[in-house]
This record gives sequence, structure tokens and C-alpha cells, in this order.
Amino acid sequence: MIIRLMTENDRAEVMDMMRTFYNSPAVNTNGSEEIYAADIDACVSSSPYAEGFIFSDGAEICGYGMAAKSFSTEYGRECIWIEDLYIKPEYRRCGIGTEFFKYIKEKYQGAVLRLEAEEDNETAVRLYEKSGFNVVPYLEMWNM
Repeated sequence: MIIRLMTENDRAEVMDMMRTFYNSPAVNTNGSEEIYAADIDACVSSSPYAEGFIFSDGAEICGYGMAAKSFSTEYGRECIWIEDLYIKPEYRRCGIGTEFFKYIKEKYQGAVLRLEAEEDNETAVRLYEKSGFNVVPYLEMWNM
């Protein structure tokens, strides 16, 4: 499995995967073409806040991930939010998610890693727990 940084050349395929991901039960919002494009723009530019990753078997793109970077005042250190993790159905249960989390842990040693999941997405929750994530029971709020 190859994990590499997302490039502009990946845009069309990542957009297709984002459409599938954001219209699935794994995500609580549907997003929009404008948001998908802005996310990819941030991942392929010099943005200090976002990073995109491509998962490949060497011939085909198997999925993608996106991470957002911040600082956690709760933990006093860098915080990496795994914003998107999408693996095409035919490549699921091949260890790609596990490899991605190992990659992120190595790349951001010492950082707090966080993510969100839909409770009924049992397969994803099992992967996250197997990768060392624990549930943080609190109310999240936002203002747009």
C-alpha cells in the first residue's frame, strides 16, 4: 500500500470519492461541490491547516484521507483532526485504514489525533478503536 500526498492531478478522482462519501450514512452532512473543491484546494496548496493523502495499490487509487492541523489547549500540543477517511468498497478490509493511522501517528509523533464518527457506522468505529481511538463523550457545538 502506498500512502502519498494528494496532488492537483488527483482532483477529479478525489471529487468523485467525496461525492460518494458525503452522500453515505457515514457522514452527517452532504457537503457541496464548492466545499469539496475548497477542501481539495487546501490539501494541494501550501495551506498550513490541511493535508490530503492518497491511498494507492501502485496502479489504482484505493481511497483518500484528509487531515486538519490545529493546536489543542486541552492537551497542550499539536492536534491533528482526521477529517475524511474514505476507502473504495472493493479495497475495504484490506488494512488500508490501519496503515493510514500508523502513517499519521509516525508523521505527527506526539500530536493528539482526533476524529468524528457516526455511532451506527460500526465498521469504522471498530477500526478507530483498534487503532487506539477512544470515545470522548461531550457535546460539540458550532456556529457558521
